[in-house]
Amino acid sequence: MENGTEGKNFYIPMNNRTGLVRSPFEYPQYYLAEPWQFKLLGLYMFFLFITGFPINALTLVVTAQNKKLRQPLNFILVNLAVAGLIMVCFGFTVTIYSCMMGYFSMGPIGCTMEGFFATIGGQVSLWSLVVLAIERYIVVCKPMGSFKFTATHSAAGCAFTWMMACSCAVPPLVGWSRYIPEGIQVSCGPDYYTLAPGFNNESFVMYMFSCHFCVPVCTIFFTYGSLVMTVKAAAAQQQDSASTQKAEKEVTRMCILMVLGFLLAWVPYASYAAWLFFNRGVAFSAMSMAIPSFFSKSSALFNPIIYILMNKQFRNCMLATIGMGGMVEDETSVSTSKTEVSTAA
Repeated sequence: MENGTEGKNFYIPMNNRTGLVRSPFEYPQYYLAEPWQFKLLGLYMFFLFITGFPINALTLVVTAQNKKLRQPLNFILVNLAVAGLIMVCFGFTVTIYSCMMGYFSMGPIGCTMEGFFATIGGQVSLWSLVVLAIERYIVVCKPMGSFKFTATHSAAGCAFTWMMACSCAVPPLVGWSRYIPEGIQVSCGPDYYTLAPGFNNESFVMYMFSCHFCVPVCTIFFTYGSLVMTVKAAAAQQQDSASTQKAEKEVTRMCILMVLGFLLAWVPYASYAAWLFFNRGVAFSAMSMAIPSFFSKSSALFNPIIYILMNKQFRNCMLATIGMGGMVEDETSVSTSKTEVSTAA
């Protein structure tokens, strides 16, 4: 390509007429960015690791220790924590090491595995947000009447997230597209850049953007939009109800943060990848792709903060577990408020 160099299992956004291009599996890629920039991104990933791992792991520990947290509507929060740990343990650690080395020293197989784990962790997380949005929509808006969530329903929702994640992450392992280094060549993702013969990259990218980005976005906006409108309507019917007013404020704030967290983490990366896909061969710098790619990984930290730490019941139990607070009965948590609002509605 005029603005890039395609090799076996990689694409470098620099033409080889410069004489600088080398395999990202064998040589440091310091011609794409300064060594300090590699180290800076490595430090950023290390920050995500030392913050994301404890929060997600603590979520699992706290849930296991507190029976009152093992409610059907909290199953998906545990699923989010598992997805976050997958990203942190099998994706972030490899990326940190590669940043320090300056290239992807683990070879094409290591790249494929890192890309797979990063994708499946991100997709489980993404679809968990969709299931969470649908669950709250059903509880608050009551489109199915007085529907009660059971452990079976929640388990099915969790299973659905893994099924959808696998339908996105597995195809590149079996020949429909592939995982290659991206950005400054120290982390891996689906091939948005080439028309490599035999991989059908175009059809896979179209499938991924439509089914694994557009559908979740539309679902999240519809469900949370409906939820906010329902809460406002309930508050309008009971102007003197302090609990309803508080529920409106809490649920609205959490919904806004949910949507913002999702958009902040994923839209820059997805938008840039889509631009590269629809303008194949266009000139771009490696760092310009690396920044949104690395930032999307911050979803592993956003999720537990937004979905768990803002839930008073989870927060109180977490503080008690680490010895920083007593076990306070949660009478004003979002989960409780949510039930009050659905009843009032």
